Amino acid sequence: MALVRASQYFLPTWKEDPAEAELPSHKLMLRAGMIRKLAAGIYIYLPLARRVLHKIENIIREEMNAIGGLEITMPVLHPAELWAETGRLQDFGPILGRLRDRAGREMVLGPTHEEVITDLARREIRSWRQLPLVFYQIQTKFRDEPRPRGGLIRAREFTMKDGYSFHESKADLDRFYREIYQAYLNIFHRCALDVVVVEADPGLMGGSESHEFMLPSPYGEDSFIQCESGDYAANLEGAISVKDADPPEPLLPLQEVATPNCYTIEAVAKFLGVPTRKTAKAVFYKAGEELVFVVIRGDLEVNEAKLARALGRTDFRPALEEEIKEIGAVPGYASPIGISRDGVKVVVDDSILKARNLVAGANEEGFHLRNVNFPRDFTADIVADVAMAKEGDPCPRCGAPLRIQRAIELGHIFKLGTKYSEAMGATFLDRMGKSRPLIMGCYGIGVGRLLAAVIEAHHDEAGIIWPANLAPFQVIVSVLDPKQVLLLSLGERLAQALAEAGLEVLLDERDQSAGEKFHDAKLLGIPLLVVVGPRAVGQNQVELERRRDGEKRVVEAKPELVVSKVMELLQGA
Repeated sequence: MALVRASQYFLPTWKEDPAEAELPSHKLMLRAGMIRKLAAGIYIYLPLARRVLHKIENIIREEMNAIGGLEITMPVLHPAELWAETGRLQDFGPILGRLRDRAGREMVLGPTHEEVITDLARREIRSWRQLPLVFYQIQTKFRDEPRPRGGLIRAREFTMKDGYSFHESKADLDRFYREIYQAYLNIFHRCALDVVVVEADPGLMGGSESHEFMLPSPYGEDSFIQCESGDYAANLEGAISVKDADPPEPLLPLQEVATPNCYTIEAVAKFLGVPTRKTAKAVFYKAGEELVFVVIRGDLEVNEAKLARALGRTDFRPALEEEIKEIGAVPGYASPIGISRDGVKVVVDDSILKARNLVAGANEEGFHLRNVNFPRDFTADIVADVAMAKEGDPCPRCGAPLRIQRAIELGHIFKLGTKYSEAMGATFLDRMGKSRPLIMGCYGIGVGRLLAAVIEAHHDEAGIIWPANLAPFQVIVSVLDPKQVLLLSLGERLAQALAEAGLEVLLDERDQSAGEKFHDAKLLGIPLLVVVGPRAVGQNQVELERRRDGEKRVVEAKPELVVSKVMELLQGA
């Protein structure tokens, strides 16, 4: 299939871990000569990485084509006015790379392609007879991440497979959503990754439903929460849990109490001898000209993704002390009782509905109120679940404890509905001749991140352990002393025979020590090593070693026998 000589290839391997890298995949890709950093979050993919990426991309193409996907390529550079049509020109904030061309026209570097594909659809799709349509691409994206980390796990420039589907009905979108869900499972299975599928927050993409495909990993940036019984799994940003109610008790009258130097929930609860769940926490945000005042039970934390959904906006930040004081609230002693409501939106977490006789701030330095109750003592503009689910909370479906796991997000699928088609006027004539907005879905996989995730899941202290179907080469033939003509000749014959048998073979005939060659063979993670050394060849033998489990075999140095045994060992690689 392919025979490559190491002496003519580019293998800039390193012996030591780079100081800049923390994650195993980042360290190993640098050490194995797969990537090199150009700038923060921006990497050059070297030949070894490209070989693996081609295989991952082909798996993705095969699975997408199998469900009717049509591959296209959309530009990286987008006219900013497309993004203005959907409102995301502002929503994305500084993460969106922006520039002006020589004509002064504002452009953006695409972090995703919903606007571009919807623009294509509104110009080309006219009738229900053209539907459904599924497009996908494997294309460069750019997101100006404030804290790129982990090599390819969170990069600023990266490769994504993004797909988009168009439908005449929600029922047809539901049908296809099941197909893409299974296609994604197939992709990750073929990449030897055991993923967990979790319910997810649509975030800036929008839509009615979404799922993430997560690889559990202690190095992951994301977290998901999962029921012990397996009934429920969700991204921590959107996870829900059961908030138990206080036992029935009469509503007691408000009582002001002195709480000197008690600026935190923990300090107040300790001073007054009550559990933190019997307090009401005040959390403030600024959203445009409006102050958002969140009231939540004291033992809970605000989930800002849920808050964004409740507010219908994402452009908010923590409020400053002077902004809090402007409404008559006192930082550290704040409550919604007695404040000015002009320009203030009060959001009450639904945990407050089930609580009785809480301790809350008195909006006076050094004082709190006992026996605060909603809605007797204050009202809300919005009542919603805006709390972060916690470890040990009851599952909303079966009541079993919830557990939090760190993970790497590998893929995300969305039912977009008509969010983009309505905003951009992408319509079609239905079966009754009526103009209706196209119903859409979108589906993403981070291809570079998937490459890194495979390494996260398959490595040891010595290096990478590639699954055979993804390995840059299936076999490495290592000639320990290439200056010996007989050894080099045998190594070449064996490598050629393996290549003719359909394998990708790296012939290591570099003039380096045996130790350096063994080190590189393990570091590169090639599934099978064929050692052509003076001692074994003196007995007309070569040694085979499988990378995954270290199993070794000694085989007579005849090409047909070596090929047969290599094929056998690769079955377990």
